[in-house]
Amino acid sequence: MTNGTTITEFILLGFPDTQGLQIPLFLVIFCSYILTLAGNGLKIAIVWAEPRLQIPMCFFLCTLSFLEIWFPTTVIPKLSETFVVARTAICIPCCLLPLFPGNRRVIFIVMSFDHYLAICKPLRYPTTMTSNLCLQLALSSWVVGFTIVFCQMLLLIQLPFCGDNVINHFYCDVGPILKAACTDTSILELLGLLATVLVIPGSLLFTAISYICILSTILQIPSATGQQKIFSTCASHLTAVSLLYGAVLFMYLRPTAHSSLKINKVVSVLNTILTPLLNPFIYTIKNEEVKAALRKAMACPKTHHPEENMRHIK
Repeated sequence: MTNGTTITEFILLGFPDTQGLQIPLFLVIFCSYILTLAGNGLKIAIVWAEPRLQIPMCFFLCTLSFLEIWFPTTVIPKLSETFVVARTAICIPCCLLPLFPGNRRVIFIVMSFDHYLAICKPLRYPTTMTSNLCLQLALSSWVVGFTIVFCQMLLLIQLPFCGDNVINHFYCDVGPILKAACTDTSILELLGLLATVLVIPGSLLFTAISYICILSTILQIPSATGQQKIFSTCASHLTAVSLLYGAVLFMYLRPTAHSSLKINKVVSVLNTILTPLLNPFIYTIKNEEVKAALRKAMACPKTHHPEENMRHIK
C-alpha cells in the first residue's frame, strides 16, 4: 500500500481536444442516442406484437436490442456531460457499471448457432430449436456474460484507490482504473488478459466455424437463386458481427493499442454509438417479415365513409 488520498470518484476527460465543437458533438450524440432507443425499442415492440415474428431468431434479436439499449444508456449520458461540463465526475460503482453488457458477444454466438442449425440442419431445426431451448440459450448468454464481468467488477471494487483519479476516456476503462489502485494489480491484469483472450478470440472462432459450415452448405445448393436467398439471411448477422469484432480487435489485439489513445477513443465511440444505432436497420433491411410488420404498424387506418361506419355499427 502506498501513501495518498483515498479516491471516491473518477474524473472523465472525454475529448479535451474538441474545443469549439462541444455543442455540435453533443447534439449529434444526443440525436444518435434517441434514434438508438427508438430503433431498438421499435424492433422489440414489432417482434412481440406480430405473431409471425415470434420465432427463435427474432427472439434473440430482441435480446440483442435490449443490450443495445442498455449499453449506450450506461455510457452516453456521461459522454454527453463531458461536452457541456468542465469537470465530469463519476462514483466508483457507477464507473464500473458499463462493464456489465459484455454478453453482447455471447448473444452473437447464440445467433450464429441458430443460423447454423437453420441452414445446415433444416430438418432437425423445428424439433431442436424449441421455445425451451431458446429461453435456455438466452439465459445462458446472460449468465455467462454477467459471470465474467461480475467477477471482474467484484475484484475491482474492493481495490483501494489513491492514485491519479483522472481517466483520459469518456467511460471507465479497466486499464486506467488499475493504474489508480494503490496496491499490486498484476494478478488482476493477468486475469483480465486471460478473460480477454478467452472471450474475444473464442467467441469469434465459434462464429467463424459456424459460418464456414454455413458457407459449405450454401455452396452445395445447385441453384444460384437459392444460394443468394439463403446467404441474404446471414448477411445482416455477418455485418453486425464485423462491426462489433472489428472495433474490439482493433482496440485490444493490435500492437500499438496503448500508444494511440485518441484512435482508441474514436473506435470506442463507434462501438458504443454507431453499432447500437445501425443494428436495427441492419437486421431490418434484409428481413422481409420485419419490414412487412413495420409497414403494417405504421400504416394509417383507412377512413370509412359515414354510411359504411353506420353499417359496421348495425
